Amino acid sequence: MTALAGAAGTGKAMAARAARAASEPANGVFDFDTPYSRIGTNCIKWDRQLERFGDCDIEVAMGIADMDFKAPPCIGRALAERCKHENWGYMNTPKSYAEAIVTWNKRRHGIEVDPDTLVLSDGVHPALIAALKTFSPPGSRVLLMTPTYNGFYGDLRASFTLAADSPMKLANGRYSIDFDDLESRISADTNTLILCNPQNPSGNCWSKEDLMRLGRLCLERRVVVLADEIHCDILMKGQKYTPFASLPDREVVNNSLTFNAVSKTFSLAAMKSGYFFSTNPDYLEKVKANHRANLNTLGLVANEAAYKEGEAWLDQLLPYLDGNHDFVEAYLRDKMPLVRYTKAQGTYLAWLDVSGVIDKIGAKEQAARETKMQDASKPAVTPEMIVERWFVENAKVHMNAGSSYGTGGAGHMRMNLGTSRRLIAKALDNMSAALAKL
Repeated sequence: MTALAGAAGTGKAMAARAARAASEPANGVFDFDTPYSRIGTNCIKWDRQLERFGDCDIEVAMGIADMDFKAPPCIGRALAERCKHENWGYMNTPKSYAEAIVTWNKRRHGIEVDPDTLVLSDGVHPALIAALKTFSPPGSRVLLMTPTYNGFYGDLRASFTLAADSPMKLANGRYSIDFDDLESRISADTNTLILCNPQNPSGNCWSKEDLMRLGRLCLERRVVVLADEIHCDILMKGQKYTPFASLPDREVVNNSLTFNAVSKTFSLAAMKSGYFFSTNPDYLEKVKANHRANLNTLGLVANEAAYKEGEAWLDQLLPYLDGNHDFVEAYLRDKMPLVRYTKAQGTYLAWLDVSGVIDKIGAKEQAARETKMQDASKPAVTPEMIVERWFVENAKVHMNAGSSYGTGGAGHMRMNLGTSRRLIAKALDNMSAALAKL
């Protein structure tokens, strides 16, 4: 029996090596440049927009923040292997998954995450909502440095809290925190701040000095920092991500929780897996009382495979994304003066200044007319919504309207560069040709 078991084990190992070799690129180079169609897969980024705009054909979807690339082969391989076992009963979460998260954070970012403080979740949103319900009573205010990720507003609605937008300063295409404005918005009913680090949609990577100043302010004014760091793996060349949990002031760090996932890094949003942690055991226990994770087997399998075996894929992806940002910045500067862009420091998102387009197509006036004509109970139509539709109708390109990202989002659109550079070139050529006709 021992001999048979040993032979079987050897056979499995050989089969695993063969499967790995068959799924990896022969030359070790991953192909990010060949467009990979997602149409017809119930994809929000593509299929939902095609439904939403009806007869308008969309040649390049550059909205929702996931990527169009094939996932690393290790993920498909791990899923296929698990699917051979055709039973889907309750799963006992393996310790190896938490170990993979801890190892990744240590190796990539130098963070020492105590595995005993790690709480698994079915995404950052459920965890953030639990934290908001813990620290911010219904009707209280949550600080947001805007423009910021529009999904946070959904988290506030789910927790029955209200947004306290603090517009950031904008100079030469780069954002900075307006600390005076931020402090002025802290009142007796302001208990939490949601920090987006690196920042969506601006792409800012906050410095240690900025984070320390922010952390001290929040500590002194008894505001808990909820740090969403889901974009932390996507950095441009020469840029640095500073984890809030790595700050040198222990009191500041103890006044925070960090929320993260590998879903942006490897485009695993559909797999519904995230986590949070804190060095403050009291905070952690209070949030855990309001949190219940609904983990799924395939999500855990996919995420663990990405953490353990996906690093080579990511290391090749990052220079490609950096090149995408450079390409867009240069193209807009040289060929599309109505649209301006300063290269992001992190994320695969480009925050475009389209104020010139708004003026050229009369978007403010059209938005005012449409708002006046529609039911008063509906949200006002914004100039950015008009620009969103205009580019779909005239350039067959979809982007996100900047007005949905809170105060300070006016005059902007968010363009997702997590796609083939060939598609980006197609989108920019289409946009340039459409604007040239004005």
